[in-house]
Amino acid sequence: MATKEKNIWILLIFILSGLVIGGLLGELASKIDWLWWLSYSQSFGLENPIVLDLSVVKVTFALMFKISISSIIGMGLAIFIYRKI
Repeated sequence: MATKEKNIWILLIFILSGLVIGGLLGELASKIDWLWWLSYSQSFGLENPIVLDLSVVKVTFALMFKISISSIIGMGLAIFIYRKI
């Protein structure tokens, strides 16, 4: 009995590409009056970056997410396509 093994890395690539393409389409849709709701988004993350100064090396940590309706739809579509493959 053959089983179809799915790779988690391929799933992550599908999800990230769905988020990016969905976000891009949401930004394009914001210019169309009746598709404005696709560009509705919420941002969360570190507002001010964390700086670690060790005198020899200075490292800055910052992370910000901007999730929109269209990127959520893109992520859902990417998961659906992944499950069908």
